[in-house]
Amino acid sequence: MSGDDTIIADNSADLHLVLRPHRSLGPVGFWILMSAICAVSFAAGIYFYVHGAWPVVGFLGLDVLAIYWAFRASYRSGQLMETVELTRDKLTVRRLMPGGRLYQWEFQPYWLNVDLDEPIEHASQIRLRSHGRSLVIGSYLPPDERKEVADALRRALARQRAPAAS
Repeated sequence: MSGDDTIIADNSADLHLVLRPHRSLGPVGFWILMSAICAVSFAAGIYFYVHGAWPVVGFLGLDVLAIYWAFRASYRSGQLMETVELTRDKLTVRRLMPGGRLYQWEFQPYWLNVDLDEPIEHASQIRLRSHGRSLVIGSYLPPDERKEVADALRRALARQRAPAAS
């Protein structure tokens, strides 16, 4: 995997995936960026205030708050985590939402199909399908990581389905 956010542990027949959204701006970078935005808004606010356009100062403050809120919402959504575990008996997908709510799905691996929309683009999805049920996983991953995840799942399922050597 190219990023630190997606982990694949691929043992003989078992597979363990941990999928997380990538956030390119870390906490230190966030505070540096917010400091720069505040400084620019403060300087612009003083300029407008001195030139008689004092109502603009309030709008500049609202802009800073809106940018801060947008980044915090982005970081909160980045707390999403999906784990995909394949054992002999089942494939389990657990999705931990940012608020702490946990969802879990189980599939019988022998009948499971892993589909990835072709050609692989930003909107392509990894779908796990079995017995009329479908689940999309890793929708926040970049296209190249989606392909790696789908390929790893397909390889692990193929190893499980292969007849055991005697």
